[in-house]
Amino acid sequence: MMLPGWPGGLAVDGLSAVLLATLAVVLVAVLVHAAGEKFGARFYVLMLVFAAAMAVTVTAADLVLLLMGWEVMGAMSYALIGYLWPDAERVRSADVAFLTTRAADLGLYMAAGFAVAGAHSLRLDDLAAAEAPWRDLVAAGVVVSALGKSAQLPFSFWLSRAMAGPSPVSALLHSATMVAAGAYLLLRLHPLLAATGWADTLVSWVGALTALVLGAVALAQRDLKQLLAASTCAQIGFMVLAAGLGSVAGGTAHLVAHAAVKSLLFLCAGVWLSVLGTQRLGELRGAARRHRPVGAAFGAGALALAGVPPLSLWATKDEVLADAGGGLLAVGLAASVLSAAYAAKALLAVFRPAEGGAFRVPLLESVPLAVLALGAVVLGIPALAGAWGRVLGVPEKSDVRVAALSGVLAVVTVAAVAGVRRVPEPAWAVNWLWSERVALAVAVRPVFALARALARFDDQVVDGAVRGIVRGGRWAAGLTGRRVELRVDGLVDAVGRSARWLAALARRPQTGQVHMYYAQAAVVLAVLVLVALLAG
Repeated sequence: MMLPGWPGGLAVDGLSAVLLATLAVVLVAVLVHAAGEKFGARFYVLMLVFAAAMAVTVTAADLVLLLMGWEVMGAMSYALIGYLWPDAERVRSADVAFLTTRAADLGLYMAAGFAVAGAHSLRLDDLAAAEAPWRDLVAAGVVVSALGKSAQLPFSFWLSRAMAGPSPVSALLHSATMVAAGAYLLLRLHPLLAATGWADTLVSWVGALTALVLGAVALAQRDLKQLLAASTCAQIGFMVLAAGLGSVAGGTAHLVAHAAVKSLLFLCAGVWLSVLGTQRLGELRGAARRHRPVGAAFGAGALALAGVPPLSLWATKDEVLADAGGGLLAVGLAASVLSAAYAAKALLAVFRPAEGGAFRVPLLESVPLAVLALGAVVLGIPALAGAWGRVLGVPEKSDVRVAALSGVLAVVTVAAVAGVRRVPEPAWAVNWLWSERVALAVAVRPVFALARALARFDDQVVDGAVRGIVRGGRWAAGLTGRRVELRVDGLVDAVGRSARWLAALARRPQTGQVHMYYAQAAVVLAVLVLVALLAG
């Protein structure tokens, strides 16, 4: 219990246990692989705190602890993306990523406030029982925050900026930590989404459209890490779609398999970047042939990403699509075709014949690649066996027709991409829909303009009024000193002179002679008698 009288704390159930195991395996693989790159102690501390924050996020049973893990994870992502801080452009990229996710994170704070008002509880399991309209407000806050964290539309552009970080950071960020956190939260809170009657539909369509549109963005990329980043948005889109459809088992299976695939691909990209000094697809021609183990590992991951049967993402993705229908199924299948296309583009770029000698990769760096490649191959088996539903204690659904159609489409697409000379690369897709420019125009610049206007109002109006009051007070004080104070002082002096004159008069009769006192008394008595006679 974090707050007295408010039940909560940390708890491990089937879903959080699966996420914790995935996080542990990917973290160990990434850190072991990164050991050969000679990062400093600061890097490993940041990575460990990053992973610990994700562990708190997936085990939190209430919104207070969830927010704590959520915030620390965002702060660590900022530090890791800008790890090479002397490079100003990397720091700017970290700023964009941090500010974008922080803006979306405000939704989770609002959701916590609305939960107190409507559900009178901060426990995640109690949110679906909140009173209307608080339940809808809680759901809206959760959805905005989760979509921002998982780089879904319209927040996707920050993940492009996150590529400024070292490759091991990308491998962990895109697979088992921050980007997956939003999808996890939506899967966890599916009962809340379903209870509103609108949030589950909204989430389903946002996930499906992100998978489709960012798939097109990934296909147009000429940089390997940018391609993998856009593909992360697209694949997370399938998980978000699963959350909206209530396919918790399918979404979780896809999250786990994608973690293995994406961490593998980013680590392979990091190997080529460190050896060849480039991540441009045109300059990586033949890179997979120059070190066969790394090439084979990348090939396994790319084919799994393409959804080629019987590899992992083919089985898990189709478990998600089995719960879709109508327009959502059509969009999901179209996104699957794009998945095969962008994975094939990356695969062919690094496997095309080219000149260049072989290079060596230390065994310590190769072992994690082999482990992750094995996961990319076999992690679809539990989905085919229906094991995820039993582990999570939720219903699990599969559709042989959808799986067969998706598999055929993936194989045909890979073959088609292999046969074309150049994949279309429209500028709008290469530049991530110009979404960062749109965000600057729609949100950032108006906010800064408003801030500048308020600053001018404060400087000119508020400060001017204060300065006017001060000047008026000083003028009044000067006026008082010049005109009023002189008259007051003269009056005081006159009173003093009158008092002295009366005192002088009073002293004159005081002679000390007795006959004078009798004479004075006689005069006073005579005056009194005269007054009495006149009054009578």
